[in-house]
Amino acid sequence: MRTYTAIIEKCRETGLYVGFVPGLSGAHSQGETLDELNKNMQEVLEMLLEDGEPQINSEFIGTQNVMVA
Repeated sequence: MRTYTAIIEKCRETGLYVGFVPGLSGAHSQGETLDELNKNMQEVLEMLLEDGEPQINSEFIGTQNVMVA
């Protein structure tokens, strides 16, 4: 079992949750609920893994607050 870190945002226009795995091309999806998004992300990752271990182009480090005057 592998674990991937997904970034999740909520689109103000559509109300959908949108998720993507940083550094993993094609690893993105959306859903009306967080549970639906999680299920959809699992399906996308399973499809990507069918072709073998995907190459991660970058590593998720974290988030950072930036203050602007």
